[in-house]
Amino acid sequence: MCGIVGIVGKSNVNQALYDALTVLQHRGQDAAGIVTSHDGRLFLRKDNGLVRDVFHQRHMQRLVGHMGIGHVRYPTAGSSTSAEAQPFYVNSPYGITLAHNGNLTNVEQLAKEIYESDLRHVNTSSDSEVLLNVFAHELAQRGKLQPTEEDVFAAVIDVHNRCVGGYAVVAMITGYGIVGFRDPHGIRPIVFGQRHTDEGVEYMIASESVSLDVLGFTLIRDLAPGEAVYITEDGKLHTRQCAVAPKLTPCIFEHVYLARPDSIIDGVSVYKARLRMGEKLAEKILRERPEHDIDVVIPIPDTSRTAALELANHLGVKFREGFVKNRYIGRTFIMPGQAARKKSVRQKLNAIELEFRGKNVMLVDDSIVRGTTCKQIIQMAREAGAKNVYFCSAAPAVRYPNVYGIDMPSAHELIAHNRSTQDVADLIGADWLIYQDLPDLIEAVGGGKIKIEQFDCAVFDGKYVTGDVDEAYLNKIEQARNDSSKIKTQAVSAIIDLYNN
Repeated sequence: MCGIVGIVGKSNVNQALYDALTVLQHRGQDAAGIVTSHDGRLFLRKDNGLVRDVFHQRHMQRLVGHMGIGHVRYPTAGSSTSAEAQPFYVNSPYGITLAHNGNLTNVEQLAKEIYESDLRHVNTSSDSEVLLNVFAHELAQRGKLQPTEEDVFAAVIDVHNRCVGGYAVVAMITGYGIVGFRDPHGIRPIVFGQRHTDEGVEYMIASESVSLDVLGFTLIRDLAPGEAVYITEDGKLHTRQCAVAPKLTPCIFEHVYLARPDSIIDGVSVYKARLRMGEKLAEKILRERPEHDIDVVIPIPDTSRTAALELANHLGVKFREGFVKNRYIGRTFIMPGQAARKKSVRQKLNAIELEFRGKNVMLVDDSIVRGTTCKQIIQMAREAGAKNVYFCSAAPAVRYPNVYGIDMPSAHELIAHNRSTQDVADLIGADWLIYQDLPDLIEAVGGGKIKIEQFDCAVFDGKYVTGDVDEAYLNKIEQARNDSSKIKTQAVSAIIDLYNN
């Protein structure tokens, strides 16, 4: 999960890129980067940290140009070295920079091909740099001094033929334009829009529609799976379907947790999808526990608030804010390492005792992944005087790792892996636990005005839509993603960064 943005404007785009990245900050808090193009030269600033910490006035003043791309990074394999901050750059052909959200499942094969056949060098372990080199190689194969839109789309076609996985990409071809494209399954989101100024029409590509809204751009639409959009430096827009057999199977977890509620993804309002999740949860509670004694419904801020509100409405139970959130602590899901996550929960939330004292409380969260956070929150509710603590998850049980760009941990670190609902309830300390049913979640997200027939639900059902994920692959990513491996990686990264600085 990362955030990407690209803008072709009529004046300097540095401030607009910065503002867009702050809106997309929820998609990655590990690193940020912006690159702009002016008179055939590139101007780059990237580093570890939040957007507000990476870019100071002196950096912004150097980021000149009316065309640029940006990225906020979230490390899928736990590495947080600044060497892997994006955008990445290659000088041939033309000078190309690229930012990527997702994960390639055949990255080892591609890295070998790049070295042995394409004769290109990859300097990091990031699959984004691999993807950049594949795109650059395929564009170079056109053999043109000045690339046309046909050349750009032909290169994207070849990228789709070589790359497997989930990916949404923005790339800037220095002096020529910006291209955005989406994998043939449409797993990761990407949209584009426009705004009219006195100087002419400006275009923007981004991970979520909310970043367009905030900057005054009008959403044109989502990129279709396999589709590419190319905006030339002088503001001409071209689109092309570049995949042979595209099929929309977007990641359903975007609607559960990742995206902002004020975004629209593939024509579906994230906010309305979460309202429907709450409605479905209420219906399940009434089926399974018609004689429930819930006194109050309390969300675990912030992602679950929408579902919790609708759940309370349908149950006819009071909705209350029982936790106050410290806005200056990052999202615990994103923090690599269990120790950091455990430490941050108490710093992030504080209970309002009067909402818990002597009550049967239903806590609602968007999902349960490791169980670390909800276990501590349930304990906080009991310490605040709750008589009974019940727990609702707006998503089904997370039992399998994600391989398309979300840092779902290795299977044995998932609390629901090979465990029953009662087992999980016992482990987190809930008096009883309700999970959303997968068919209900699919209907909640895909059942609006825009019908989506199939989603990537692999974290819930273990069915990986790209068809290339087997037990050997899952074992390999487990070694890379388990917390002990991350601690070692972070230690090495810290030494590298210290040396470089």
